[in-house]
Amino acid sequence: MSGGHGKDSETPCSEVLDKLYTYIDGELEEGNCEQIREHLDDCAPCLDEYGLEEAVKKLVAKHCGCDPVPLDLRDKVLGRLARAREESLAREENTGTGNLVREVSSE
Repeated sequence: MSGGHGKDSETPCSEVLDKLYTYIDGELEEGNCEQIREHLDDCAPCLDEYGLEEAVKKLVAKHCGCDPVPLDLRDKVLGRLARAREESLAREENTGTGNLVREVSSE
């Protein structure tokens, strides 16, 4: 059973994307970190998203570390994450894994 794009992954892409910033920040429990690492090893789309998010975080820290955060930045970032989650869910539904994940989680 696959929970995402990864061949052997049990963790759905939407769950990985939900936890991505927590993972990047090193604030995720070790058991969850292992799930995320395993998923990223097998899932190229999530790995690409991880690389992009990590690069953005580093770039913001480098260039804006001492500057006050613009008020609308948080909303823009959260909006972008929501769109990424929706796109991931749509991809899962198009490949049939979304229905499988929902069926398994409702049991």
